[in-house]
Amino acid sequence: VVLVFGTGRSEGKENPFTAKASLIRYWNNHISNNLPKPPFLISKASPLNAIDLAKLTQLANHNSLSSHIESFCSLANLFCLFQEDSSKLDAVGKGKGDANFAVYSSKNFKGYGSLRRGGIDSFKNYSDGLNTPNESFKKYSRGSNAHSEDFTSYAKDANVAIDNFTNYGSSTTGGSGGFNNYQERVNVPNLRFTSYDSDGNKHKLSFSSYSSETNSGSEAFTNYGKKGKAVPAEFTSYSSNANTIGSSFAGYGVLGNSANDSFKAYGDSGNNPRNNFKIYGLASKLGIDSFTSYRDSANVGADSFQSYARDANSGKVNFVNYGKTFNVGKSTFKEYGKGSTGSTTIGFKMYDLARSFLDYAKKGVTFAGYTNSSSKETSVNRWVEPGKFFRESVLKQGNVMVMPDIRDKMPRRSFLPRGILSKLPFSTSHLSELRNIFGASMEGMLENALTECERPASRGETKRCVGSVEDMIDFATSVLGHSVTVRTTENVKGSKQEIMIGEVKGFNGGEVTKSVSCHQSLYPYLLYYCHSVPKVRVYEAEILDVTSKSKINHGVAICHLDTSAWSPTHGAFLALGSGPGQIEVCHWIFENDMTWTIVA
Repeated sequence: VVLVFGTGRSEGKENPFTAKASLIRYWNNHISNNLPKPPFLISKASPLNAIDLAKLTQLANHNSLSSHIESFCSLANLFCLFQEDSSKLDAVGKGKGDANFAVYSSKNFKGYGSLRRGGIDSFKNYSDGLNTPNESFKKYSRGSNAHSEDFTSYAKDANVAIDNFTNYGSSTTGGSGGFNNYQERVNVPNLRFTSYDSDGNKHKLSFSSYSSETNSGSEAFTNYGKKGKAVPAEFTSYSSNANTIGSSFAGYGVLGNSANDSFKAYGDSGNNPRNNFKIYGLASKLGIDSFTSYRDSANVGADSFQSYARDANSGKVNFVNYGKTFNVGKSTFKEYGKGSTGSTTIGFKMYDLARSFLDYAKKGVTFAGYTNSSSKETSVNRWVEPGKFFRESVLKQGNVMVMPDIRDKMPRRSFLPRGILSKLPFSTSHLSELRNIFGASMEGMLENALTECERPASRGETKRCVGSVEDMIDFATSVLGHSVTVRTTENVKGSKQEIMIGEVKGFNGGEVTKSVSCHQSLYPYLLYYCHSVPKVRVYEAEILDVTSKSKINHGVAICHLDTSAWSPTHGAFLALGSGPGQIEVCHWIFENDMTWTIVA
């Protein structure tokens, strides 16, 4: 199918066949009041004109969108990632000189630096401050000798960073790779190290301040250091102060010889870090692993060590100050050290509670200073931004409070028209089809959103993920009826500073009411997680400048009166110092989130 896009124009009156015109008709037919249509929501409708809408719908009907993915993403205002051709970079990499990529961003380094002899490549301040950097280092530095790579302040302060290191440094001899301040303060980091440093010989790797202070990302190390010989790896301050970071080490160091891995302050002070070490160090020989202050002072968290160091020969594993969480976390050691031979030793010094050891080696294991209680000395609100959660009593005229950062940090996207949306798969069971459409670099993002959408509803919760305004209208009216309206906070003024509360008005006369709140998810098209929970009160409040007392914003806040089904480790309880069912919890509706309520 050969289609030409971008020829449709609408001048003057809205073309009745555009996606936006269709949405307005749908609104008029399903909302039974005459209140003005909310501009902030209508503006998120698909920008497709009538001709492009018809062409893309035809492609969707024939499962052919993937062959026109760049046009689809551009015309429909989607968030997609495309990598540049690497031919010019390959030519540079095959030269003899060193390379300095201080101002590059979002490049594809395929086969770069292969078979290099000596030298160093520097990626300093690479992709610094970009919104959505997308880097691919495939077969980078493969087969090189004494070649070093330096990734300093790489992708710092980015929003949605996606990096793929496939067969990076495989079969290298000597040299080193340094990742210093890598992806620091990134909002949603997604990193893939596949067959990284496999078959390497004495190629030292250092991860310092790696992914520190990041939010809700994931890192995967698959077949990392496999069959490596004397390949030391240092993870220092890895994912420190991160929020809900997940790391997966699958097949890490398998069949390695004399490896020396150090995890120092890994996951330190993080909020609910989750790490999975699967078949880590299997059948390795003379390996040394050190976990020092690993997940120290973290909140909750979960670690899984499955078949870790199994069938190892004369290895040494040392856990010092491991998992000293101030709220009880969970660690599982399954077949850990099983079948190991020689003088394999495993030591746990100052190790905390809530650990499960299944089919664990009986010999060569020592537990020193194993504690039975967690320390509560750490400040419980260190991960929760001031003002993110507050009590209902704070919403009183004249009160001064801190407004959290309510700015929308997601990439700008639009909804899809229903005719196209209905033809796209939307489940984790069809992830391979989605990957074929949007590309492999989007897989982690797709899976994260789909998993959250498929999560069972909490007690009393009604939920649905929606990718069109029509679907959102259907869900809201199914819960609240057809006389509804939708609101959001007017702007982002007052973010991250003290504000004064002006006039406050409660919906439904300030009584307990029903509402449907919708929160963005990171996905190629605009996707919202919409849900309704019982027993809430919804307010709108003038937000004033503390000094001048002038109005700077008009905020919408929701107060959850029944928190009995919430987790004891919910950020609201960490910030406010209580527990499930004991207090009500309020929060602002952030930029581009929204709440639907009944119109009396």
